[in-house]
Amino acid sequence: MAALLIVEDDKQTNEAICEYLKSAGHKIIPAYDGSDALQTFNQGNIDPVVLDIMLPKITGLAVLHEIRKKCKSIPATDWNEQTKAEEWRAAWAELCNQALEQNGHAERVDHRSYERQGIDQIPTVHLGVAASAMEKRGIRTERGDLNREIEVTNQKLRQLKARISKLQNWLKEEAENTEPPTLADYIQGILSRKVQTGKPGYSQSLYNLKDAAKMLNFLQTNNIMDMTGLDEKFKSMIGEQLDIQGKLKPVERRLGTLKKHLEQADIYFKCKGKKPLTEAEQILFTTAKDYLKGVMNGKTTIPTKTWKEEYAKLTAERKTLNQRYLALKEEVKEAEKIRKSVYSILRQEQREQQTRRAQDMER
Repeated sequence: MAALLIVEDDKQTNEAICEYLKSAGHKIIPAYDGSDALQTFNQGNIDPVVLDIMLPKITGLAVLHEIRKKCKSIPATDWNEQTKAEEWRAAWAELCNQALEQNGHAERVDHRSYERQGIDQIPTVHLGVAASAMEKRGIRTERGDLNREIEVTNQKLRQLKARISKLQNWLKEEAENTEPPTLADYIQGILSRKVQTGKPGYSQSLYNLKDAAKMLNFLQTNNIMDMTGLDEKFKSMIGEQLDIQGKLKPVERRLGTLKKHLEQADIYFKCKGKKPLTEAEQILFTTAKDYLKGVMNGKTTIPTKTWKEEYAKLTAERKTLNQRYLALKEEVKEAEKIRKSVYSILRQEQREQQTRRAQDMER
């Protein structure tokens, strides 16, 4: 009986796959790197091979290239069809969740993308074996830097989402108020009362003249003369923030793809004219060549210049979007301050009205 060779460098993942296939009656041989996989395969009696791409020592693509030199790949079932990917991923997630539940963990694995799960989060890019090893040694890599930028962006998006949620709740509360105050007139009344009474310290603990003027300027600049106008302003801010979020995600994804294209093109051109090539250089050259062939859609000339121009353009676009995001972040922060100030003024005014009524009754 031929054995199934499972090649996966992550020990826990390898063991889980082996356990699953053993339960189905298969004979399993595990391998944890490309060199180990080739050595086991060369010993014979292996069919089929379940192969990861990103492996230590020798990459999965290089292993596949060596295996195909010695045998033909004749698919006998549809297990490796792209249409089966969803079933494999769902089965993998189910196994993980069963193990988590059995060991008392509340966390769960979901094989679906963030987009399918309805999560507003930019996915990070796969580091790969080489980049992971460098990062562990404290050496920064382009992919690592990209993932750190994505994490910062996701953190900003989470903060923005929390603030937007708070603003939406406030707007909902204000919408239920049947008699909302006229904000512009109310602030103008406060300013006028300060001047008429000659009490510059009025409500100083809650609100000073400078802050009141700043609030009035905000309302007038944005043509907000009542709560409905403020509601519309907040909605437009929220809409613009969400629009930036929607634009950032495809830009980040495309930048990650272009980085990979340019990395492989660089390897290809460096090795192309060099003779003789070492074994490692030959593997890198073959891998880069196969990768570029797969992404060029039949073209014979590698469009390195076009990729670089697109990368520069998207980098500038991302910078512009992030700058606008930061500007909007300050606007949202100012809007929150205005909200708190409005409630402070209302509470102060209510207390003074109660005091005046009590004094009138005593007279």
